[in-house]
Amino acid sequence: MNRATGADRICLALPTNRLCSAAISAIAGEAAYATRHFGVEVHLLILDSSDEATRRNHAHVVAGLPATHGVVVHHLDEERQRYFLRRVIRKAGPAEPDLILDLLLPDAVSYGSCTNRAFLIAGALGCRSVHRRDSDSAYQILDGEPVFPIHHELASLGRPAAEASAEVSETALDPAHALRPVSMVGSSFIGELSVDIDEIRRLDEGIYHDVVSLWAPGHWSDEQKRQLVEESFKGSGTERFTRDHSVLTLVDPMRVDMCNISFHHEVYGRMPLPPATSTIGSDYFLIHLVHDAALPGVLHNRDIENFYTPERRTDAGFTAYQTRFVKFLLSMLYFNFVYDGMAAAGPALLDEHQRIRPDTVVGLLRASTGLDRTENLWRLERVGISYRKLGGRYEAFADRLTAHRDRLLDEAERDIEHFALLIEAWAPLMRAAEDHGVGSAAG
Repeated sequence: MNRATGADRICLALPTNRLCSAAISAIAGEAAYATRHFGVEVHLLILDSSDEATRRNHAHVVAGLPATHGVVVHHLDEERQRYFLRRVIRKAGPAEPDLILDLLLPDAVSYGSCTNRAFLIAGALGCRSVHRRDSDSAYQILDGEPVFPIHHELASLGRPAAEASAEVSETALDPAHALRPVSMVGSSFIGELSVDIDEIRRLDEGIYHDVVSLWAPGHWSDEQKRQLVEESFKGSGTERFTRDHSVLTLVDPMRVDMCNISFHHEVYGRMPLPPATSTIGSDYFLIHLVHDAALPGVLHNRDIENFYTPERRTDAGFTAYQTRFVKFLLSMLYFNFVYDGMAAAGPALLDEHQRIRPDTVVGLLRASTGLDRTENLWRLERVGISYRKLGGRYEAFADRLTAHRDRLLDEAERDIEHFALLIEAWAPLMRAAEDHGVGSAAG
């Protein structure tokens, strides 16, 4: 294909590590919708970290997808992803190539890393945007037809805000930002909580409040924490889609979810996501950055339906997920500091061309690693007390926290250091991806 037509290419990405045949078929329908209604060339990218039997099932589903003009499907297992990354890293020449490879393709689950791989592959494919979906979600249905978020994403993403205002229901944007491009378009979800802790709420509302409030900055008032708990992890609740509504604005990070998001290449081309492992929420950083840099976005209401997979209900799944939740709480010591710094920096987050300045973010991240860990010791103590009150497997998990306390504290700080390191390596990596092309890795 002619890379000169790259301005018309988009990447619709589905990372997965579980059986998701229905999701693959559904997202192929969204890809077909995009090319049919917007004339774009859609590269449907399935990044598959599943076991061999599941990958074979997915390959069978992909082979059976109807051929659609303008849609190219790439189904990549981890071996092919690693091959691509090694070529890009070799060309980019970072100081610590083995560490960079591990940050991009770690052995453990990493929500940020899988999306970073999608960003690099999208760059190699010449795409102008990345549109991410999740394998444990589904599209709503209205009048027998799926409700595709890409409808709003392609209507506005990358266009100057002044032009995009004609495509939305309302505009709530300072005119001073009217010439900046729409950098993010997103929505949220309905259905089950985005974080699998609803059992705690059912067991004890008070304990649920205590645990969820731990992701707030330590100095917040009780009322601020109460409001945060009320808003956290619920998405759009249960209200189903009936008609379109969209707002051109600086999108509140609490109103969108990474299962229903799209970014312009000027965002992810300059800034990756945190590569932390076993940490929920590690992939939400760009949402905050776009907001704090006053880059326009569109918030729409084509919410995706979230559901839980059975694996989370097993004892092993419970332990793994609760660990990810606790590591999220610990990460907030650092990210709350960085988010406050980004909000204060405002215009300093952008260069003279209105593009994100990675060095400003790196400075904030590095400064955060000098924070006193006392607040995180307090978080671990509060989780332990709360979980022991719940008893059963929660109490057993609290014992594990005590045994692994120092390791968890060290990992939370090291994750921030690794994020800063990856940001510094990112521009050469992205250039290498764009120059080298995806080649046989995404054939």
